[in-house]
Amino acid sequence: MTPTRTRRPMGLPLSLPLSLPLSLVAVSLWCASSLAQAGTVSVVTSFPKELTETYKKAFESRNPGIKLEILNKNTTAGIAYIRELPVGQRPDVMWASAPDAFEVLAREKLLQPAPEVKNPAAPAKVGNYPLNDPDGQYYGQALAGYGLMWNTRYMAANKVPTPKEWSDLVRPEYFGHVAMSSPSRSGTTHLTVETVLQGEGWEKGWSQMLQIAGNCAAVTDRSFAVPDGVNNGQYGIGLVIDFFGLAGKYSGFPVEFHYPNVTAVVPANIALVAGGKNAEEAKKFMAFSLSNEGQALLFDPKISRLPILPNSSFGAKAPAGYPDAFEIAKRAKVQFDSNLSGDRYQVVVSLFDQMVTFRLKDLQAATKAIHEAETKLKAKPNAQAAALLKQARSFAYSSLVPEAMVKDPAFLELFRKNKKDVAVAKELTGLENLWSTKAKGNYDRARELATQASALLK
Repeated sequence: MTPTRTRRPMGLPLSLPLSLPLSLVAVSLWCASSLAQAGTVSVVTSFPKELTETYKKAFESRNPGIKLEILNKNTTAGIAYIRELPVGQRPDVMWASAPDAFEVLAREKLLQPAPEVKNPAAPAKVGNYPLNDPDGQYYGQALAGYGLMWNTRYMAANKVPTPKEWSDLVRPEYFGHVAMSSPSRSGTTHLTVETVLQGEGWEKGWSQMLQIAGNCAAVTDRSFAVPDGVNNGQYGIGLVIDFFGLAGKYSGFPVEFHYPNVTAVVPANIALVAGGKNAEEAKKFMAFSLSNEGQALLFDPKISRLPILPNSSFGAKAPAGYPDAFEIAKRAKVQFDSNLSGDRYQVVVSLFDQMVTFRLKDLQAATKAIHEAETKLKAKPNAQAAALLKQARSFAYSSLVPEAMVKDPAFLELFRKNKKDVAVAKELTGLENLWSTKAKGNYDRARELATQASALLK
């Protein structure tokens, strides 16, 4: 934790000799005043070092009296960190991709408005989505969509077809070639999952996500591990937020990135934390990040994010062919609902962990057995085997939480309660254990049914 800034008392420093000329006294007073105004701005962020270091260097060069302290935490950990610190000891700025995370902080009165930081040239909306929070609690600092990145050399070597839609990744030819991170550990992955759920609907969306996860070679702990793995050829395809794919491409790795039709363009946000240590200095950093100069930094190949201004605003600074968020938003099929996402955030991440993250090997085994049986069924049609496979798919690829339940305010409220409360923790743990046990049973049953179907097709 950064110590509270110590202000030098106004007036002559005790060590200043009285024999100094008045001009030097004036200089000393000015220095003392500057030190009094200087401070350290603590920024909680989930963004990678390539981005944060670029902004830190540029901002500090423009503001020599202010230091930027980067506290890198995933989004969930960042929320918890801010929530647990008392007023006066909190960090100054929250900077992350997940709009629903800012909804959570705003609801808990952990943010405060800073309207003076906004860029007046920025449009009010991207597509139909407001760039800034209507209540002024947080501000769009960059724009992002969600999609697929792939390693062109890997795909050619393994003869894997290029995917264009999320639905492509459920096919057997992608088994073992896909990677994604856990939404409980990555705010950007949560947004990707939530985009699919909103675009396809709860039941169909979960079925699709479970089939994709069954084809995954890995579900990583951090979002960075997916693009790193695709860049170096460890994985063929990654489900990522766009700047991971674009940064790889524009940095010279053999990768491509594509926005599926079911995508959304939403702001990555920046906000002033209520009860931080250095609000005024923090506002200067926020204003810099939103300024035209700060926005132009997003075109750095290591960063490759979409600015909150149209690319035409930057002239030659925008690389040729660089994606324009406002054009992508026009054709995106999902109008992202951050309130819906925020309301069910904890349910989605917890359910994904119990069904996928902690049960990946069981889901992979069921998926492999289903693929093998379906391949045989295409070559040798059999009504009984087809019926068994239909049952297997139902067991393997159905959400354990029906849509009606996730619309129940009482059910959602359980996940918002204080987990330090013993009774609450016990209830949640019991529910999650039930989901985990049920998921394993379903995957085992799916594998058994698929194996029976295969036996009929010899």
